[in-house]
Amino acid sequence: MSRYLGPKCRLCRREGKKLFLKGARCSSPKCPLEKKGAVIPGQHGSRRFSGKSSEYSLQLREKQKAKRTYQVFEKQIKIYYEEAKKQKSATGKALLRLLETRLDNVLYRLGFSASRSSARQLIRHGHVTVDGKKVNIPSFLVKKDQLIGLDQKALKIVEVKKAVEDKDYKLPLWLERKAAVGKIIRLPDNDDLPTEIDDQLIVEFYSRA
Repeated sequence: MSRYLGPKCRLCRREGKKLFLKGARCSSPKCPLEKKGAVIPGQHGSRRFSGKSSEYSLQLREKQKAKRTYQVFEKQIKIYYEEAKKQKSATGKALLRLLETRLDNVLYRLGFSASRSSARQLIRHGHVTVDGKKVNIPSFLVKKDQLIGLDQKALKIVEVKKAVEDKDYKLPLWLERKAAVGKIIRLPDNDDLPTEIDDQLIVEFYSRA
């Protein structure tokens, strides 16, 4: 499997929405969506797609949006979907809940990194601990009350120090943070899950098989 290493802004333009893949740049006037609008990348832009989108196309795009937002492989999101089907709650909501509790996403939601990409890098470089033990797997699923922390080397990184000291950052209600340590105080409920992703369309996409 290979990870997409091309321009991240191109992915946002393809989905027609901000996926917040580049941290603060996504909220600045430098964001291509602010300059050009949601023009599909490629030589002919939006002219490549004319007419009404099919039901399958809408489902596919929603699945791609979730995959690119959380930066997971196709195989991974399908595994998460199969796991979500086993849970008592609605499959779509359970899927998003699994994605939200990935270590890289929790680190991002805690405000310890400006983007999921930088969170992944911190984890891969061994700067992140869970319950005091080093974890270098971005896909690690964090459980309730597990403590997520940063080591001293991470706190010396300018971007990380700036993120940790940002007093204006709005912490999600399902998380708690004190200095450079945070935890999940409860699993995210339906109101905490991202509204920009239509989880029902993703369920419909995988239900076609």
